[in-house]
Amino acid sequence: MFPRLPTVTKALLIANVVLFVLQQPFLLGMETFEPFMLWPISSGGFDPFSPGQNFQPWQLLTYGFLHGGFSHLFFNMLALFMFGAPLELTWGEKRFATYYLVCVAGAGLCQLLVAALVGEGGPVLGASGGVFGLLLAYGMLFPNQRVMLLFPPIPMKARTFVIVFGAIELMLGFTGWQPGVAHFAHLGGMLFGWLLIRYWRGQPPFNRRGGGGRPNHLRRVK
Repeated sequence: MFPRLPTVTKALLIANVVLFVLQQPFLLGMETFEPFMLWPISSGGFDPFSPGQNFQPWQLLTYGFLHGGFSHLFFNMLALFMFGAPLELTWGEKRFATYYLVCVAGAGLCQLLVAALVGEGGPVLGASGGVFGLLLAYGMLFPNQRVMLLFPPIPMKARTFVIVFGAIELMLGFTGWQPGVAHFAHLGGMLFGWLLIRYWRGQPPFNRRGGGGRPNHLRRVK
């Protein structure tokens, strides 16, 4: 089945797995990748000449290809496999790649904002921001498709799945019941994904005047 995956989804899966292997102590180790994790902006401001443990612009994308452990990688890649392939087949390679990277960067921006507001100082890594954006898109395009939770194994419509996960992330983010997880980055991926789909559809807050143009292949699939 893996060779039949669409191009961008396959490339993202391979890139994440290869980088995770390189992060292991017997190869390059985590320290090598510290400049590519998402670090909060320091109190001294942005320093472009010190790419160590401080924020650099490229980190808004590179952090999304690094993971902190096997389970972290596994569940993100499982979601990318489940939701990325049908979205890429619907949108095409270019639009899908644009959407995924916008969600990753948007999640990073939201995480930086929250970190600045609450004073968090640790690095962030993982594809979860992009994955939650894919989950949001799948729920918008295929709202009545059945998806199965892993724990517990309960089937539900994709639209319900998105609402449940969004509500859980919001609760965990505000309560702090699950420390060490960037819940607002997850929500940021969903927010930027929602905004981009609204923009492509010409819906508020991005109303487009007049008609015509290219056919809209972002319609909901029932």
